[in-house]
Amino acid sequence: MSDDARWMAAAASLAARGLPLSRPNPSVGAILVRDGRVVGRGWTQAGGRPHAEAMAIEMADDSAHGATLYVTLEPCAHASPRGPACADLVAAAGLARVVLGCQDPDPRTAGAGLARIRAAGIGAELHPSPEVTESLAGYLTQRTKSRPHVTLKLATSLDGGIALASGESQWITGPAARAHSHVLRARADAILVGGGTLRADAPRLDVRLPGLEARSPQRWVLTRGAAPEGWQALPSPQAIAGMVNVQYLFVEGGAQTAAAFLAADLVDRLVIYRAPIMIGGGKPGVGDIGLGSLAEAHDRWHLIDRRQLGSDTLEVYENAPCSPE
Repeated sequence: MSDDARWMAAAASLAARGLPLSRPNPSVGAILVRDGRVVGRGWTQAGGRPHAEAMAIEMADDSAHGATLYVTLEPCAHASPRGPACADLVAAAGLARVVLGCQDPDPRTAGAGLARIRAAGIGAELHPSPEVTESLAGYLTQRTKSRPHVTLKLATSLDGGIALASGESQWITGPAARAHSHVLRARADAILVGGGTLRADAPRLDVRLPGLEARSPQRWVLTRGAAPEGWQALPSPQAIAGMVNVQYLFVEGGAQTAAAFLAADLVDRLVIYRAPIMIGGGKPGVGDIGLGSLAEAHDRWHLIDRRQLGSDTLEVYENAPCSPE
């Protein structure tokens, strides 16, 4: 791995610290490096300010002169009543070089931040990477598809069951897998279940990890009726385009809700926790998604992660874009 790739991956890791509290802004990571040593770092703070670049430059102080800035997203170029444009801060910091992980699709900045930095005589270049794309998934999905990035979580037996025929489902997976799923909840802006799951299980859908309780996401239910107190109603999967300040949506159940999002091709990521148990004749994890043939099911999901969590196995898949006809 080159030095640029290594530092950019580190900046992307910093960006994860801001999720999801940076909303409505994307969570950006920034690292200032001088003579191979980190002299400043930052990530987008709660509510969207300060920005990552501003934090890194303030931390570095005079050491920013002659340093290289690694930042996951192009510095903003538009004025805001909450703070100066980061492109101006970067241009005035005396940097030797700027490496950007991604150009900002926001039309107020797109390319303008990069041009402003170069106009100040600072060498600036794009260095895209999978780590950067992952760290900005919610923001990029919102900008390019006008909807949140959707993760569908399933906790199943080896034979794909999520409950006994009687409905008993606690617990399919062990404590390590459940803790991991709470970490994912903590990174989401909103969490959603179907009306049947809400009525049958009365789930809390909060984050129950010490120190992360305050990061419990908004609770949504897929229903054409009214939502109970403390919940919000989503009339259809397509209605996620109208969710306000939601970049990351975590869908937890049940089978018909999972099927509805899959049938609408609105799932960007599958997170599957598989327990080493057989249920047989229980309730399946996913209902009918409307496939006309097995050929339609192939080449849709790419495995990006697999790991062991106690006795359970975690598999993460990303949705492959539809091939043009």
